This record gives sequence, structure tokens and C-alpha cells, in this order.
Amino acid sequence: MADLKTLTKYNIVRQDDQLLIKYSDTDYLKDLKPFDRKAIGELKIAYGDKSGEELTKSTYISHPYYAINSLIAKDILSPEQYQRVLKARPVKSKTVLFTIGYEGITLEEYLNRLLLNDVRILCDVRNNPISMKFGFSKNQLENACSSIGINYLHLPQVGIQSEDRQDLKNQADYDQLFKVYRETTLQNTTENQKFILSLLQQHERIALTCFEANICQCHRKPLAEAIVKLDGWAYDLRHL
Repeated sequence: MADLKTLTKYNIVRQDDQLLIKYSDTDYLKDLKPFDRKAIGELKIAYGDKSGEELTKSTYISHPYYAINSLIAKDILSPEQYQRVLKARPVKSKTVLFTIGYEGITLEEYLNRLLLNDVRILCDVRNNPISMKFGFSKNQLENACSSIGINYLHLPQVGIQSEDRQDLKNQADYDQLFKVYRETTLQNTTENQKFILSLLQQHERIALTCFEANICQCHRKPLAEAIVKLDGWAYDLRHL
């Protein structure tokens, strides 16, 4: 869906009720390798005459996991097929505060990690939620989460200014950055931290997100540790 929106945005295709219509006269198939052209031809034969709902239903039947947060699955599937979707849903009872970075993984893998861990609210703790990586700027990420039933919140108050993150060459540089972060931002954002804890208590499984894959090089670690120290904490902390 995100790829389709991008193609539409740049006037490469337009969409009506049943079809995608290409604006350009360019024959993109000629630029493909024979193997890829053959694969696309086979795909067209198999699915080219199906409607969007038929394609969705086919996907849900073959891969029930992808329908676990769907708002339309119950309407387009038979009762037996819908039961397979319900059985595919991760059921988690423990209250957990997760943290997750998106460095080095695709948006699909990132969303799958959230789904598999039954995350219900994603708290974006970046000060500036803009990313050069596709899918991870604020609006894109919010839309992606919404499409799979996860609520998105941006909490810039607990982030670190971009200019403070320059020239970080080694772990010692990060450690110094987070020392200052603990002494300043975390001291001044207690109410924001309490708000995150209240979200956890209400929704049971929430995640803090930022960029870095290495938790020791991301401020979500000291932020999570500060939340753990608040009165009322009695839960698990897990870094994905």
C-alpha cells in the first residue's frame, strides 16, 4: 500500500475502482531480466483479473497471520477461515515495556516484531521524527501502525536534539551523551515518563522506538530505565 501511494504521488499510476492505470508510455518490462518478466507474466495470469477484495481474501486464507489486526477479515472470510485468523493471533498476558530500533531492518520486519509481541501502542521517542529510511518518518510510521491496529504516539519531549547527536564516534561518546541526558532531559520530563507508565498500565504492552539497533547507543535505554524506577512499576522490560 505504501508503494502504491508513492507511485500515485509521483503520477506514475492512477487508481480507479478496479484498476491501476499507468500514466507513462515507458515499457518498464523491457528493462527487466527475462526471469523477472516471466515471473510478472505468471503473476498476472494468476491474479490479474481479481479485485482488491479477492486479493485480500486470498492473502488472508493463505497467510492468516497477516489478518490478525484486520478490520475486514471477519466480513470477507468464512467462519472457518476466520477461526484460523483468530488462532494465528499472538496472545500475551504479561505486561511488558518493549523498546525497539529500526536500524538495519525493513518496515515489514519492524511491524512483524511489533505484531508478534502483541504491542498495542508504539511511542516514538525521537525528538525529530524524520527518517531517510522509507517508512519511518512520522506520518508514514503512524499510517503503517494504524493499518495493523497499533496506536502511534509521538513523544518528542523525551528525545535528544539532533545537534547533540553529532560526532559520536565510539561508545564513550554515547555514554557521555546519555550522562547529560539523564542529568537534564530525564530530570525535566518526569511527567512524560509517568504518562508512559500509565499507558503501560492501561494497555499492558507498549514499545518505545527510536533509530539505533544497539540499545547501548540509544536514549531509549536510559529512558526505559528511568520509567522502571518510578513508583508503581511492577512489570517487565524487554529490548527487541
